[in-house]
Amino acid sequence: MKFTRTLPLAGAFTLASLPLAAQAADPAVAAAVEALAPRIIEIRHDLHQHPELSNRETRTAGVVADHLRSLGLEVRTGIAHTGVVGILRGGRPGPVIAVRADMDALPVTEDNTLPWKSTVRTEYLGNEVGVMHACGHDVHTAVQMGVASVLAGMRDQVPGTVMFIFQPAEEGAPPGEEGGAKLMLDQGVFAEVRPQAVLGLHTFAHMPTGRIGYTPGPAMAAADRFIVRIRGRQSHGASPHLSIDPIVMASQAVMALQTIRSRNLSPFEPSVVTVGMIRGGERMNIIPEQVELQGTVRTFDPRVQDEVERRMREILDGVTRAGGGSYELDYDRVTPVTVNHRELSERLHPTLVRLMGAENVQTVPPTTGAEDFAFFANTVPGFFYRLGTVAPGTTSGDHHTPTFMADDAAIPIGMRVMTGLVLDFLSAGGI
Repeated sequence: MKFTRTLPLAGAFTLASLPLAAQAADPAVAAAVEALAPRIIEIRHDLHQHPELSNRETRTAGVVADHLRSLGLEVRTGIAHTGVVGILRGGRPGPVIAVRADMDALPVTEDNTLPWKSTVRTEYLGNEVGVMHACGHDVHTAVQMGVASVLAGMRDQVPGTVMFIFQPAEEGAPPGEEGGAKLMLDQGVFAEVRPQAVLGLHTFAHMPTGRIGYTPGPAMAAADRFIVRIRGRQSHGASPHLSIDPIVMASQAVMALQTIRSRNLSPFEPSVVTVGMIRGGERMNIIPEQVELQGTVRTFDPRVQDEVERRMREILDGVTRAGGGSYELDYDRVTPVTVNHRELSERLHPTLVRLMGAENVQTVPPTTGAEDFAFFANTVPGFFYRLGTVAPGTTSGDHHTPTFMADDAAIPIGMRVMTGLVLDFLSAGGI
């Protein structure tokens, strides 16, 4: 499905001072957010109660597409399986900006007392699992739907075009499938309407509601995924001398891989090497033929990525040779580093301060979590910030845990801040 109209190319964004007209819109935006927030919070509750795993966000995509159509936006569906894009063309000339929200949930069984908590169960990798918005994507989607509502209500005053990207599979497509931001780009999401910048936000389980944080430059790590198959020779557990024991070799490999971080890389170079899965054996008295290790590597520099992979191969080769076995390594560079464009970050910082107050805008350290937003931000300048979501007097479990809980009160804050960033960017680019 194609957009029904084309957009003239706009000029590159400028770092010029912000026109007073953009600031003058703040009261109108605040009033619109206040009026819309109850409905958007209801939508968030509905999305939270009906979470869907990556590449399976069919219901969520339908809710989003219906909402965007009701606002009179041009809507495209079915991008990267279930992705949705809405185009809002303002009544005044100006540049194009994209905002992105992710829609997928996780195979986590919720452990909260919320009256609208998820009870959904489904199959994932051959197992029955609970499904939960344990990373706040329901908040991201609801906030972006709210921003679309605010801007649609003031369309005639919007100086440019806004592309609303609702992305599936941010948490990664299931094995054997493609998905996420890369697939959206491969399928031409920017082909007909190309933004000059892209914005995104993420809930933050370690920041109170009412605060915003961001990291200039490299903000979130690159994520690599590895699978190691260590092969030996099977034998009776009572006759280990007849085996080539892959369990012993795997145990040695796990410990040796930790020396990459501690002995091969600079202590000033952030990185993580984690083995998260070990699988092998069928019975307590049988030494198996093969053991499989799976894990992740997180880095902020391609040179460090190269060094980690090189040393991993050397270690696995040495351990298995010494044990008389062999190995195979599948090493995939899944997600690049998320980098906040420094000029764009400087350009948008005053907006954050104006809307939130300087005391509520924090520079946060980089995180070794990874974010699919990186693919968009590697294509056009990007700005990705953190939305505080911990209610006063409460605690939240970490992201990807059963007790993760994001505060509804953060939703109107997210709407107001993202709307302000969009309008300020468009206004500055239009002069």
